[in-house]
Amino acid sequence: MIEIKQLTKSFGDLVAVDHVTLTIPGGQICGYLGPNGAGKTTTIQLLAGMTTPDEGTSKVAGFDVVEDPIEVKKRIGYVPESGAVYQSLTPYEYLNFIGRLYRMDEASIPGRIDEFAEFFQIQDKLHQRMSAFSKGMKQKVVIASALIHNPEVIFLDEPLNGLDSNAALLLKELLRNLSNQGITVFYSSHILEVVENLCDRVVIIDKGKIIADGSVDELKKMTQKPSLESVFSHITHAEDVEALAKAFSKTMVKDHPR
Repeated sequence: MIEIKQLTKSFGDLVAVDHVTLTIPGGQICGYLGPNGAGKTTTIQLLAGMTTPDEGTSKVAGFDVVEDPIEVKKRIGYVPESGAVYQSLTPYEYLNFIGRLYRMDEASIPGRIDEFAEFFQIQDKLHQRMSAFSKGMKQKVVIASALIHNPEVIFLDEPLNGLDSNAALLLKELLRNLSNQGITVFYSSHILEVVENLCDRVVIIDKGKIIADGSVDELKKMTQKPSLESVFSHITHAEDVEALAKAFSKTMVKDHPR
């Protein structure tokens, strides 16, 4: 459902995505991990048609992202890292607008909005202006806008930002059910515990290059580490983080005695 071949994107001298090749079949939840600046968000933006590659090709839902960007956009849902909404609108107005952008049957849009409002328990907020909403409330609307048209492929960049525990649990269960129905989920996050429990496969990228690819169990076996967190630290050479934190904390105490 996602096919990437030698995908490359640079910003000046910085190679953000460096000849990435990856195939993700339908129905798979693929975790996409990496340190800050590793190229995760740039990869998603390339696959969503938000920016163009310098080299390489990518297909999403069977369509070339560069040659058929509109066909790709029809078939994907995208939750960006910093999701934004038109705050002067109500959730109902915004989701109706999004549904019409996707050219959904207009008669079906109100029903879909009601379904998501009930799912995320925002029925009482559906006709309130979003200018007064919390970050978590806005995030629920952003997620609903990405899923309202029943996409074939879902791109999620830190989707749990701002969500309360119940909403996060609901979203994770929803993603599992969608994957069971053949929907492909491309999930980027720094919350490694969620990725470990949710994803069928984990791809780790660093400095624009893929440095690990496999199931969580395969990566644990390969590195002889007990958790995805320790696997990630080992592979990205961050195993000395505890020692660094201890040394820094001693410096803070020394500089600011109580």
